Amino acid sequence: MPAGTARAGAAPGRTTRVGTTRGLSRVPGGEPERERGRSENRAPRRRRRRINYKLFALGEGMDMPLFVFVMVLLAIGLVMLFSASYAESYYREDNSYYYILRQGGFALFGVIAMFFISTIDYHYYHKGKMTLIVAGGTVALLALTLIMGTSEGEATRWLELGPVRLQPSEVAKFAIILLFADMVSRWEDKMDTFVYGALPFGLVLVVFAGLVMAEHHLSGTLIIGLLGFMMMFVGGTRLRWLILAALGAALVVYLYMNRGGDDGSEAYQMDRIAVWLNPFEENDATWQTRQSLYAIGSGGLFGVGLGQSRQKYMYLPKPQNDFIFAIVCEELGLIGALVIMILFALLVWRGVHIALHAKDKFGMMLGLGLTLQIGLQAALNICVVTNTVPNTGISLPFFSYGGTSLLMLLGEMGILLNISRSANVEKT
Repeated sequence: MPAGTARAGAAPGRTTRVGTTRGLSRVPGGEPERERGRSENRAPRRRRRRINYKLFALGEGMDMPLFVFVMVLLAIGLVMLFSASYAESYYREDNSYYYILRQGGFALFGVIAMFFISTIDYHYYHKGKMTLIVAGGTVALLALTLIMGTSEGEATRWLELGPVRLQPSEVAKFAIILLFADMVSRWEDKMDTFVYGALPFGLVLVVFAGLVMAEHHLSGTLIIGLLGFMMMFVGGTRLRWLILAALGAALVVYLYMNRGGDDGSEAYQMDRIAVWLNPFEENDATWQTRQSLYAIGSGGLFGVGLGQSRQKYMYLPKPQNDFIFAIVCEELGLIGALVIMILFALLVWRGVHIALHAKDKFGMMLGLGLTLQIGLQAALNICVVTNTVPNTGISLPFFSYGGTSLLMLLGEMGILLNISRSANVEKT
């Protein structure tokens, strides 16, 4: 057929050349064979997905609002720790920077650990026997503390391993959260039964809370018990079993607080109730609570100014620990205290938001437990400092002095940030 003529059967009005054009044959449709082969062999390239670190990004990027809330609270906590502690530090250690330098070192190491842990898939803690290893190791540390721990007053809470001074009750909080999250996720469909939804959880709580109570650590016992009950309730344990368990726990605490001292003295724990009911009675038992209330009242609306507290000059005992919030109120006033409480509320809100959007039951329960720990501990500490509840010696997260507590908190926030990386939430 001569070049340039239409082929039979070709579409009307369309002429297709058959022949060579610079060595390339043309086929119906007019596409050169070499170009057609090249286009067929050209596989679509897969784009590399980047981790999104926008301010309010979830999905593949860690949750930046949660990270910001943690870092802001940590920064304010370090500033307030230095302000509250330098007088006590100079008096006891002959160095005004003793407490802040140690806490700053723990904070730096903790932030690095938080970033590292945020890159570890949280399902790792759910695989194999990791949960049992953590729980068993914690029980061993608690038991070892009772045998060879260091005491301060009536409490035996610290375990010295060479240069490291560890408080195992802080590790026990995380162990309970991890173990209960694992148990709930494995027995999700059986949580409404007594054999799976109540009995094993109760036995675990008895072991952990009993060992912590044996250390004369009432506040740690209360937090572990409350965390356990909250996670059981969210996990699906029937309410009637929780009520019965709560009544039993209340009876045990009552008997514990009414017991006499080891030397045959009267029950010193009941003094906490007497102080709570009449904090301004002139005696040694009310001294710390009275000084705390004086500090809060002195702050007024805007405070006396950062670093200008008077109560920290040996009036309020150990202001860098459980009663640091009283110094916050004195120096920053009601406005500053409200800002800090709002920051804690925002952190809890974001943590719950992340947990509820986790892709599996284990992630949800783990995220909720870690968030509830911070919210519960902050609320109880503020209530103790303001004498809303009896004094139980609860530290304020990210503020109170203590290396074990700070490292555990930042590590737990790293786990929560990892949960946010895979959270099933639309990017905003």
